[in-house]
Amino acid sequence: MYEIKNRIYGKLNRVQKTGLCNFLRALVKQNLDLTVDEIYDKFVEDEKYYEELNVSKFEFLVEMIDDNQFYTDTILYIKECKKYYEYKKAQAPIIAANKEFEKKKRKFLQEVKMSKEKPTKKQLYYYEKLCKRYNIEGIETKTASRLDLRNEIERILDEHSGDYKNINGSWN
Repeated sequence: MYEIKNRIYGKLNRVQKTGLCNFLRALVKQNLDLTVDEIYDKFVEDEKYYEELNVSKFEFLVEMIDDNQFYTDTILYIKECKKYYEYKKAQAPIIAANKEFEKKKRKFLQEVKMSKEKPTKKQLYYYEKLCKRYNIEGIETKTASRLDLRNEIERILDEHSGDYKNINGSWN
């Protein structure tokens, strides 16, 4: 798509070409269900309408819009944009799967890191309060890792999920 952008609209300056191409790309993205010719016709119809109202977005197209070279360049660019968005749409499941894999990988690496760290003071305090509240014999916290304590706290909370009250009794 970007290679074609360099070859089309030779009469336009860089700013005009960029503005026109960005607008066409957005138009294609919004109308992927239409054919290339329908998108082109929609663009030309809108431009002529806005030109009649003297509020055209692309005033420089007034002389060019009926030109055969403009038609050829625009059709070529719209085709490339459609190909790009269809390819992107086809890649969506693969991208989603990669994101899910990366998410699981980060979680695994975080757990590996936590298994090597000592528990925090807050974690120790919270675990001791939970054990006291539910009259549970706790694990040895001196040798436990941060991951072990987190898993143990989750286990206790899951077992006693019926009465989710704060240790101080302020939750309901």
